[in-house]
Amino acid sequence: MSAAALQTRRRWLRLAAAWPALAAWPVRAADASAPVEYSAAERALFVEAHLAGLEPPLELAYRFSRRGSLEPALDDRVTLALAAKDSGGCCRAQARFLSGAEQLELPEVEDAQGNPVILYFLERDVREMQRRTRGQSGYFRKRIRMAVAQSATLRETTLPYAGRRVPAREVEIAPYVDDPLRARFQGLADKRYLFTLSPAVPGGVYAIATRAAGPAVGAPPLVAEELLADGATTTLARLAG
Repeated sequence: MSAAALQTRRRWLRLAAAWPALAAWPVRAADASAPVEYSAAERALFVEAHLAGLEPPLELAYRFSRRGSLEPALDDRVTLALAAKDSGGCCRAQARFLSGAEQLELPEVEDAQGNPVILYFLERDVREMQRRTRGQSGYFRKRIRMAVAQSATLRETTLPYAGRRVPAREVEIAPYVDDPLRARFQGLADKRYLFTLSPAVPGGVYAIATRAAGPAVGAPPLVAEELLADGATTTLARLAG
């Protein structure tokens, strides 16, 4: 295992002590001594230091929306408070993910280098998949992880942000499209995920969006959810094609 991969794995294992489900996301080697070759999508989402260069204390703010025919619309906020670590430098991270009955209880991340909002979004997503389908969150987590490692599509683009065009990278996955159990997922098996990352956005995350199409051409989606950095423009239309 390379030094960088070993450092990444240790970071996730420390996170596991606070919230075991989160540490399952990027780690694929059962044996810490085994070699790990991360895919380009895994590196972009789980390995890169999105928070590098930030000077705490500061707060990253995101809008969250839900639309679709399955459930009522939702508009809410996500905030990520960043503080200096005890040893100095960035960052200890504490999130407030939604509010009221929708709020997700989250642990503080003591040594955040990648932006933990990616893991928080995904962890909420698999719990929602479990609630909607009565499947197992661990199964959905595994399918997403496999899709990022094996079948993600990466694209370079530019997008509007805070009044200017900025470079961005898109990572798109469809975790359940070839799933042998897809018939159990009540119309959600074609759900697609789009992660949009940009070094021009503080914290590196421009948007994270998911969309499950409706039952017929032209029908509204069953569910479409998006986390969007303040100053960014919606990316959901890029999943509608």
